[in-house]
Amino acid sequence: MRGMLRAVNRVLLGLVGAALLCAGGAVLAAGLDLEVPSWSPWRGPDAVLLSEAARKRWGWPVVITALAVLVLLVLWWLLAQLRRPRLAEVLIDSRDGEGAVLRGRALEGAMESEAGALDGVSRARVRLTGRRTAPSARVSLLLEPYASPDETLSRLRDGALRHARESAGLLDLPTEAQLRAAKHQPRRVS
Repeated sequence: MRGMLRAVNRVLLGLVGAALLCAGGAVLAAGLDLEVPSWSPWRGPDAVLLSEAARKRWGWPVVITALAVLVLLVLWWLLAQLRRPRLAEVLIDSRDGEGAVLRGRALEGAMESEAGALDGVSRARVRLTGRRTAPSARVSLLLEPYASPDETLSRLRDGALRHARESAGLLDLPTEAQLRAAKHQPRRVS
């Protein structure tokens, strides 16, 4: 999936770049009053892109709809770039030459359960990213007000992360941990 997205990115960026380069060159040539091809919509510095007849024939709803679809496609593409894909499976070396596959969501669930059971942790979320042969984890912990971040990180490293690494047969499991404090109601002092 990631390789396909990378190929689509390259093709899309190449096409957009070529179109913008051609359009920019045509506008620059027309603006400088240079000779432009006969099929070019720009004839000179005072030329308009759509003539009065073309504007009436096409209609503004068609132009606005086309631009709205283009904007939605660009937004979809941008969001696809920002989203980190979730790892579907982790490849485990079973030492028999075959290998085994562990579902990424199963490993995430086990890590979430163990991290959520730590003292001082209100909620835990785990997301595996990376390649199936070299996964990495993003852990988000919501800490109770009394929890010590340093102790919580030590227990996370020695507990859930070590168990996940050992059970999946991984040499290392790079992890990014995000700690947030849970909001609590202030107590009234009388």
